[in-house]
Formats: sequence, C-alpha cells, structure tokens
Amino acid sequence: MSPAHGTSPTPDNCPVLRVAQVVPRTEAEGPGVRFSIWVQGCALRCPGCCNPEMFAFERGTVMTVESLAARILATPGIEGLSLLGGEPTSQAGPAADLCERVRAAGLSVMVFTGHTLAELKAQANPDVERLLRTVDLLVDGRFEKDQPETRRRWIGSRNQVMHFLTGRYSPDEPQFTAPNTAEMHLVEGKLVINGWPELANRLRP
Repeated sequence: MSPAHGTSPTPDNCPVLRVAQVVPRTEAEGPGVRFSIWVQGCALRCPGCCNPEMFAFERGTVMTVESLAARILATPGIEGLSLLGGEPTSQAGPAADLCERVRAAGLSVMVFTGHTLAELKAQANPDVERLLRTVDLLVDGRFEKDQPETRRRWIGSRNQVMHFLTGRYSPDEPQFTAPNTAEMHLVEGKLVINGWPELANRLRP
C-alpha cells in the first residue's frame, strides 16, 4: 500500500481505512467525550513515539468507511471524532470520506498529524485538502520526545501546534488548559492505554 495515497477502495467501491485501534468513548483525545480511531501506518516514525506498532502500513484491520461511520453515529453522548495514528493523512481520501459523514451529522472532528499544516498544504493533494476542510481542531508537527508538553492539553510535545480551523472551539476555553490525562480501556478483550504520551508511557507494562 502506498502511504501517499492510503488504502484503496474495496471491489464494490466502498472506501476503507486500515485501522490500528478504536476506543469508542474517551476524554483523553480531545474536547468532550470522543470516538477515537488510530489509523495504521506512518512514514515519519518519530523517535520515542508511543505507538511504534502503528508504523507498518501492512498491519492493522481493514474497515469500511461506511461501517465506521455507522458505528460512530450509533455511539450515544459523544461530541465528536478524533483521528490519530499512525498518520491519518497517509489515508487522506478515506479519512476525508469518514470525517465528512461525521461532520454532516453535527459532530466535531479533531486530527493529530506529524506533518505541519504548512507541509500538508504544500503537498497540493486534493484528498488532504478535502480532509482539512472537515477538521475543527488540528494538532500538527513531529513528536519530539525530549520536549514533552506539560501545560497545554492534548498535545504531546512543545513544538506541536493546535490549529483552530473553525469557530467550533476557542483556545480561551478552560478545557484546553486543564491537566492532561491518560486512560485504560478494555476493548474487545484487549487492554488499551491512551492519552497524553508522557503519562500513557508510564502506565504501560
């Protein structure tokens, strides 16, 4: 699979995402209670990344956008969708398809990317541009393990920037400066630890 173009559609033309992990309800990956999806595959491979098992593009589980959207929209009481990874923009086309469905239902979209916003715009990739048009909050930049962020919420390292791409959220809201958290979930019989990298790494065996 080419990381530049993401996962190819299935034979019946239904777009698919290669997914590493799903946490249906979390408060550690963005504002409110969120449905969070970690996509599989990342060419950046930042040293010290807390998800190195998500680097390889051939791993993970192939899921249709239609089934993921249905699952998200059937989850009660969530504020939105967060896409993490791995690298969400490596599967920009299907990711955009999913986020368009989520936004159309009135939910918010937050995306974490290792690329900077300027780098993404410089790609002039129509799928990346379409994905960005669906995003309310974008956290961008490589993860720098020697620069852990301790003051801003939902940001892994100090070099990273949170971009407020729509008016849905404001940086002045208290939730954006509340303490960072990590969570432990039992998802389909598997223990999943997610949240602020510095704290999540301490919780891992």
